[in-house]
Amino acid sequence: MPSTTSFESIGIKNTRVNTAPGVNLSSDQRVLVGSVLDLFAGNPTLKHLSLWSQDATFADPLTVASGYKRFAAQWYGLPALFNPIQIQSHSVTSAGNPIEMELSNKYSLKGVGTTQTINSVVRIEVGQDGKIGRVEDRWNDKLPEGVISEAFRQLNARTVPVFVTVPKNEEEDTKLQKSREGGS
Repeated sequence: MPSTTSFESIGIKNTRVNTAPGVNLSSDQRVLVGSVLDLFAGNPTLKHLSLWSQDATFADPLTVASGYKRFAAQWYGLPALFNPIQIQSHSVTSAGNPIEMELSNKYSLKGVGTTQTINSVVRIEVGQDGKIGRVEDRWNDKLPEGVISEAFRQLNARTVPVFVTVPKNEEEDTKLQKSREGGS
């Protein structure tokens, strides 16, 4: 990650990164964590995803999305399904690799209003290039195991990009951000 990368240059909204006692993050780690918090808050942008390796993976109990096309669709799909998304709390518990963070996030299903709070442990693996190589969202610190759940997670990763549009350039991204902020 270039040393000129900052909260401002990426447009990160979650600039207050909470850490557990004794945990000290570098400025690059703070940028990565802030950008991931923005993604979990339903604020994806192409600049946020520029901090990810093209072959990175996002994994949670519902999907294992490897490669840009798949993980980008997962992040852009969040605000398409949920509004509002509200981070209840977060605390970085380890500054190692992976960076570990406890996260409590409240999701409201768009148009229905049903809310669900999910408590998870988020692991952010950083590659040699300083970019995100893998993010795991471990609900209650668990990911499912077994052939059936793995097949479902792979199917989700392949299906979501068919229905979710990921902007191709900054102009499309800006329009999408404005429509999200305007509530449309």
